Amino acid sequence: MKRYLLAAIASLGLASPATAFWEYGHQTVAQIAYANVTPKTKAAIRKLLAQQALLDTPTCPAGTIEEASVWADCIKPLKLNDGSTRFGFAYSWHYQNVDICAPFDLTPACKEGDCVSYQIDRDVKMLRDKSTLPRDRVVALAFLIHFVGDLHQPLHAGDRHDKGGNDVKADYGIYGPARFNLHSIWDGPLAERAISTPPSLVRRYPAAERAKIGAGTVTDWSRESWEAAHQAYAAALGGDACGTVPARVKMDDATIAKMVPVSREEVRRGGIRLAKLLDKALG
Repeated sequence: MKRYLLAAIASLGLASPATAFWEYGHQTVAQIAYANVTPKTKAAIRKLLAQQALLDTPTCPAGTIEEASVWADCIKPLKLNDGSTRFGFAYSWHYQNVDICAPFDLTPACKEGDCVSYQIDRDVKMLRDKSTLPRDRVVALAFLIHFVGDLHQPLHAGDRHDKGGNDVKADYGIYGPARFNLHSIWDGPLAERAISTPPSLVRRYPAAERAKIGAGTVTDWSRESWEAAHQAYAAALGGDACGTVPARVKMDDATIAKMVPVSREEVRRGGIRLAKLLDKALG
């Protein structure tokens, strides 16, 4: 439990809808992907990330796939000379607030392409297009690696008009600081517990398993993550995902244990699907 409490403390800063799946989650998705892409794709990834200087973000490196997986979060505070936010245009690309209490519909959440699923498809297209400028290719790769992780954090894919659970105050077991909420639990300590539970998720998966998990489109995967968000809310609210939200949700040990396999499966899916998209874009 002490390890989980330390993880929870570390995740407290991840409390806005634009923040993303805690670093451990993103890095694990990236590592799974790297273990499952073709040798040609690995070489292309290394070649692109070797050009990280083109990003002009020295405080936010992207020289490895693990660094690239968290680059899109690292750059959020960066400013231009006039004090304006350099990458503010991308804040809404990290999530899609699809109502879990209504039929699945990406359209309202993806107006003008401002959602994570649209950006994933866009990044793949940019990487496949040989005319894309070198810097834009590096940016597209870093965003793609990150956004597939975001899509597979359920509270980046579904919500109840509460900023992906950021407005739902919550306790994680016995740990419940005032600022803690349902979103930060799924970003941080729950993901840490899920990923660290043996056996390791980072390995090469059989071809049949990769084909099964990688089947479908980004929209199909969005629906699955939205369904996982429904499970997350249902567990937190005593079984009714669309029920009344108390002043503070209490996620006890039994509820946490029930959600660990859900989080774990989303990370596994994210890594295998990222591998598929990287092979499609660069293989």
